[in-house]
Amino acid sequence: MAINLKAFKSHVSEEHLVAEGQRVLLAVSGGRDSVTLLDLMCRAGYSVGIAHCNFHLRPSDCDRDEAFVRNLAAQQGLRCHVAQFDTIQYASEKGLSVEEAARDLRYRYFDEVRVKDGYDLIATAHHRDDAIETFFINLLRGAGIGGLHGIRARNGYVVRPLLVFGRDEIDAYVAERGLSYVEDCTNSQLLYLRNRIRLQLMPLLRELSPSFDSVMESNMRHLSDAEQIYRQAIEEHRVRVMARYNQIDIAELRRCEPMETMLYEFLRPFGFNAALVSQIVASLDSQSGKQFFSSTHRLVKDRGRLIITERGNDEEEYLVDEDCDASNLPFHLEMSIVPFDGNVCRLPKNEAWFDKRGLHFPLKLRHWRDGDRFRPFGMKGTRLVSDFFSDMKLSLDEKERIWLLCDGDENGTILWIVGLRAAHCAVVNTTTKKVVKLLANNVEGSRS
Repeated sequence: MAINLKAFKSHVSEEHLVAEGQRVLLAVSGGRDSVTLLDLMCRAGYSVGIAHCNFHLRPSDCDRDEAFVRNLAAQQGLRCHVAQFDTIQYASEKGLSVEEAARDLRYRYFDEVRVKDGYDLIATAHHRDDAIETFFINLLRGAGIGGLHGIRARNGYVVRPLLVFGRDEIDAYVAERGLSYVEDCTNSQLLYLRNRIRLQLMPLLRELSPSFDSVMESNMRHLSDAEQIYRQAIEEHRVRVMARYNQIDIAELRRCEPMETMLYEFLRPFGFNAALVSQIVASLDSQSGKQFFSSTHRLVKDRGRLIITERGNDEEEYLVDEDCDASNLPFHLEMSIVPFDGNVCRLPKNEAWFDKRGLHFPLKLRHWRDGDRFRPFGMKGTRLVSDFFSDMKLSLDEKERIWLLCDGDENGTILWIVGLRAAHCAVVNTTTKKVVKLLANNVEGSRS
């Protein structure tokens, strides 16, 4: 049976997908699904525009699809936004599959158009069969409960008005309305997992269970409800275990049951997968300092905590010239070069004085490295910076947020562990003519 316009409008209204007066950007590929959505939205009286992506994956067909969509927009008197992408190159640069790359490019472009041209929503033509196919794709990939509700009717600005309708209803609507569309030849190929599920698995399941579609729709709805309960429980535990956003209390974590599943949910937003989480759980009884890396973050076991930080550039450096333009520095550093009046007072840890004669500009700010040594002020010998940090009982995360101010000489002599301890270099004395005064504020590593 074909989709009924009244039923379509009722569904959009009941699910609060499009409010009166909202402008909707329709993702139109030119295939039967998106052509059906466009026809229904126009007949229902919604204010719409069209967006189309040419991914250049099938050169002649992609250009044909673009021309078809442009012509369709002209026939309807609608604004048509078109983007062209080198999808293969983008996939290679980002380390993505072609499907993932196309999806990334598509939604980025749609959102750019939405913001730039004042659309309220983006509408795609996903339908019930797409949702079921996505369920099985996620099931096979081990996506967990979050992937078993299929596709949601609304996700932020993106709405899917056809989600309650099946492919057979869309086919009947196209035939009834005599709609023209373009066929993607790859839809019949078994190269992609989605196509194999659509063409091989789902016909078999429908043969085994005549009510397969309605059962799956009900299953996904129940799983969506179950996920909400699950997420609520996870959040209650997260608030207790992660009192600070980037730290996990190991003692509190051990009270969670099941612990590994809970930890996976806590770490998933930071890019850690299930295999890494298993390794982290196995390390909980090991010594401090064990590190694990996702693509975006690092996790360090430090005493009774797991500390999560963004992965940064270990070679981050800043030059400090005599005029000390602090605008590009990672913290506020004030420097003044003044005549020495002979008076030396006890300085707070966030302040350091040096004899200008002993300095070689530009000075350099950098993070500590293994093997760094310095001569603490008032001492004769040198010591490892790492030993100094250990005496201060600093965590690895704290150590790596501390800055060293180094001289511009060929050895890069450490002058100051900023906010903690000055070195016995270029010391101010009775022969000093000019003193370089440094004052550091908002330095994460400083302690009072």
